[in-house]
Amino acid sequence: MSTITATETSAPAPAPAARPAYKVTGPRVLRSEWAKLWSLRSTWITLGLGLLFLVAFGLIAAAQYKSHYDSGRPMDRDWADSTAVSLSLFGTNFAQLALGVLGVLVTAGEYSTGMIRSTLAAVPRRLPVLWSKSAVFGLVALVLGTVGSFITFLFASKIAADTPAAMTMSHAGVVRSLLGAGLYLGLVGVIGAALGALLRSVAGGISVLVATLMLVPGLMSLLPSSWKDDITRYLPSKAGESMFALTHDSTTLSPTAGLAVFLGWTVLALAGAAYRLVRSDA
Repeated sequence: MSTITATETSAPAPAPAARPAYKVTGPRVLRSEWAKLWSLRSTWITLGLGLLFLVAFGLIAAAQYKSHYDSGRPMDRDWADSTAVSLSLFGTNFAQLALGVLGVLVTAGEYSTGMIRSTLAAVPRRLPVLWSKSAVFGLVALVLGTVGSFITFLFASKIAADTPAAMTMSHAGVVRSLLGAGLYLGLVGVIGAALGALLRSVAGGISVLVATLMLVPGLMSLLPSSWKDDITRYLPSKAGESMFALTHDSTTLSPTAGLAVFLGWTVLALAGAAYRLVRSDA
């Protein structure tokens, strides 16, 4: 008597599905930086502050001008030469700080947390990270600045109605000034991002940004008068102001020249950030 033992032939295990190979492309890096930007609570808070500064200070300036005019008291020269455009854009100097600081945080913040190592590991070529961060935040700052400028002007022009500063959207140069203010704030955001990537320090980036936009122009008053006007007009803040100023004189640049100079400063900051990003480790 024999016993037949049946052996079962087991079917081969299915091979694991091949993981798709993801290629690093410009649009994917942009989407990644867009997602990272809006995942931070500081983004919402700082953008809100920037919009608040732009609108609130513009409306306060318009209300102050209206109050001085209605009181019949003599106004200072700065107030007397005001227009609805200059009043509505009064908050630009405050909004630029909020947007510039957030630009620094967008890049330098990753260095302080160490997340930049993961980012550069995912994008080994490095430079697309800098271009994407700058482009994404610059676009956000541009949209916020432009929308805020137009909204502020609509309300400020109503406050300043029936005064010498009264203007409407149809007046020559108004739309150009409002668009220039939005573009200026967008480029300030790009410069902030470039400084953050260049210095890799939140404190250092903010310090250089504030010094460049606010402290250095004030120190120009120490120069001889024969030098002051020729140098001051080419500073980043003064060149930027000429982009959205309604009127110009011999001491300021034209809007086109101001845009060219400010773009030059922006490119210089980005070039420095790109050089350090390529040449040194994270």
